[in-house]
Amino acid sequence: MTAINAPFFHDNDRAREYLESIRWPDGAICPHCHSDKDHYQLEGKTHRIGMWKCAACRKQFSVTVGTVFERSKIPLSKWLFAAYLLCSSKKGMSAHQLHRTLGVTYKTAWFLAHRIRHAMDSTGGLLGQNGGIIEADETYIGIKPGVKKGRGGFRHKNTVLALVQRDGEVRSTVVTNFAQVKRAFKKHASPDAKLMTDQHKKFRKIGREFVSHEVIDHSKYEFVRGNVSTNTIEGVGAAPI
Repeated sequence: MTAINAPFFHDNDRAREYLESIRWPDGAICPHCHSDKDHYQLEGKTHRIGMWKCAACRKQFSVTVGTVFERSKIPLSKWLFAAYLLCSSKKGMSAHQLHRTLGVTYKTAWFLAHRIRHAMDSTGGLLGQNGGIIEADETYIGIKPGVKKGRGGFRHKNTVLALVQRDGEVRSTVVTNFAQVKRAFKKHASPDAKLMTDQHKKFRKIGREFVSHEVIDHSKYEFVRGNVSTNTIEGVGAAPI
């Protein structure tokens, strides 16, 4: 049986059971008070299948409460199928393709695509909060649109700034000038963080906005400072991201 023929992609009850097995592998947990004690399912005629009642706060809930699927009239099996297609397609998937594959309207497919992509966004909080260490560096990737490739150098390439929290997340963004670099730091990095960069002059002014700013001196063959994990930037930490 291929993945697209999985029962939970075509049956809503199977989809609910599958989601419950992933979200609650050790039993139901109330999304309102986070209690995991003595919940019971509501099986009356006025309750839909999959409804639970919390013995602690007495509120009703289902497996979709607190998720991207909550309060949606779109069948749960369609949601799971759409999430699978978006995550497994190497070159991405347009709303038009979702519309054709799932057999839903284009408006519904567009909504599914945007909601699922938003749910996968990991930029909820700032990096380096409570004194964490952030490493920052730039690299050059690809070719800028409309720019002819040169024989050498990097002016024809896109400049990508990466911010890495040690033992944490990585945030990357394309930048074209110093203002965009500053904006990226303000958007993703906490002022409480300890910043570590190379000797590039653009980082000097930015470093004043943080608790501390340490500089790696490549001219002295210094590439590592402090305890680092594998989730670091080459030239600042121990290994490339």
